[in-house]
Amino acid sequence: MITHVSLSTVWVNDQDAAKAFYIDKLGFVEGTDITMGDGYRWVTVTHPDHRELELTLMRPGAPLDAEDAAAVQRLLDKGSLGAAGLSTDDCHRTAAELRERGVEFIQDPQDRPYGVEAMLRDNSGNWLVLVEHKPFTPEDFDG
Repeated sequence: MITHVSLSTVWVNDQDAAKAFYIDKLGFVEGTDITMGDGYRWVTVTHPDHRELELTLMRPGAPLDAEDAAAVQRLLDKGSLGAAGLSTDDCHRTAAELRERGVEFIQDPQDRPYGVEAMLRDNSGNWLVLVEHKPFTPEDFDG
């Protein structure tokens, strides 16, 4: 039986820079950082209160073939990849704190039927959604 999600991949341009961003700017902690055979590096970060979910900070490359790695790199270069949704208890306050740490926002906090949402970019250009959840029903949405 599946018990929970434990790992999600975030494609990055530079694993060291991405690890520093997720730790220093977003408040994650180091999970794993090891180099395996053929120079393959496995780097993860995790939220300090939810160690059961790790984000793998992965460079486009093996185990992808060259064509797929190039396609992922093109999307990464365009800033077209979404990385993760991040929950907060106060979207406005958290966005302000992250801005003070130098985090770039592509959408300021805005009211939505499901809560308050903002969008930010990591230092590889991935967009992340920051959400302060509130209860909702399908009727809260237009058409």
